Amino acid sequence: MQNVKGTYDYFGKEQALRRQIQTTLRQKFELYDYDEMVTTELTELEFLTSKYAGGDEIVKEMYQLTDQRRRSLGLRYDLTIPFAKVIALNPGLELPFKRYEMGKVFRDGPVKRGRLREFLQCDVDVVGVKGPEAEVELMQLAVDVFRTLDIEIALKWNNRRFLGEVLAAIEVRAEDTLSVMLTLDKLAKVGLSGVKQELIGKGLGDTVINGIMALIELKEPSLELLMNNYGLQNSEGALEVLAVRNMLLKLGLERVCVFEPFLSRGLSFYTGTVYEIFDAASNFASSLGGGGRYDAIIGELVGRNDSDYSAAGLSFGMESIMALLETRAVEKSSAAIVLIPLGVTAVEMLQTAAELRAAGLRVRLDTSGRKLKNILASVSDSGIRYALLLGESEWKEGLVRLKDMEERTEQNLCIDEVIYRLADR
Repeated sequence: MQNVKGTYDYFGKEQALRRQIQTTLRQKFELYDYDEMVTTELTELEFLTSKYAGGDEIVKEMYQLTDQRRRSLGLRYDLTIPFAKVIALNPGLELPFKRYEMGKVFRDGPVKRGRLREFLQCDVDVVGVKGPEAEVELMQLAVDVFRTLDIEIALKWNNRRFLGEVLAAIEVRAEDTLSVMLTLDKLAKVGLSGVKQELIGKGLGDTVINGIMALIELKEPSLELLMNNYGLQNSEGALEVLAVRNMLLKLGLERVCVFEPFLSRGLSFYTGTVYEIFDAASNFASSLGGGGRYDAIIGELVGRNDSDYSAAGLSFGMESIMALLETRAVEKSSAAIVLIPLGVTAVEMLQTAAELRAAGLRVRLDTSGRKLKNILASVSDSGIRYALLLGESEWKEGLVRLKDMEERTEQNLCIDEVIYRLADR
């Protein structure tokens, strides 16, 4: 018996660390005024494979199944498409609407460190904000989260509309634009030769391929250089890039949030700004998160092409963050306490535990029956600071013995005194 490849069970210290990360994310999401949402994991296949969803690349990795009534269904591969579905099904929602969700998603793709087949995504999305402040606030949130997690990041960002304008200037046909973008997005992974081979395989003409190669071989492809070289000084995409960059400069985020002109991300639904988060030290190759603007999905689903449903989102990769932090120690609650019965009944032990828990203290019961020195050694090794000995003689006097494993002291106290000492620690 074994787990399916790319799926894992989590418990003990590993799950404790996962919970700490989720708690940090949840606190930050709510600090930025996002409300929690839970969407369905099982969705109609027709919706997941529609042209408004993730595109051909992601459909290849989607888990597909049929229920007893032979309906075609799929497991969600991200949290963005289910979010778009909720907005489409609830037209009465007041906009702007901001939400966050933490839930499992499923992709039948290659397995590597930080990339699994069943994994937890943690997303924030906003719908109904047309201006660049939506994307910039999400970048702020990302920087804030990783600073709190003590992870130094490089947030790379671009604009798909602007990249499309550059490719159009090189005479890439409209029907080839998305495919070429996805190839350019692989530049860091496959290198110049790999990109060129993919472009040749797409059947593009020599002139177009040479133009694309000249583009990616530019030594410093700054925004100004691209605008001037391709006559895009006043294009819609260039103005969007300028607006985002100016905001980042004023917020002092330009060193962390770096313009990357070939970034496009893999999903087809992005329409404007896109961003991806990486370990700044380059010790970890996989992305730690990403997202962008997707203005078309929800409007298409509700049958309206106006901009009322402009949307932007950001996804944090829990598995990648975990892989990066897996060597860090898990913080223990200084108020955690172990009850050790030494002559009292099980009921009396449970009564004591109930009083402590009612005061907000986390309590572990030791019912192992081992020798006291062995129990105390285990308590010390576990990082729990306090042990409460429930001895028969002390119990008759209304007292318990509190041992501080860190300071190596012990005192006979009543339960109220124990609570008073530990409740605020």
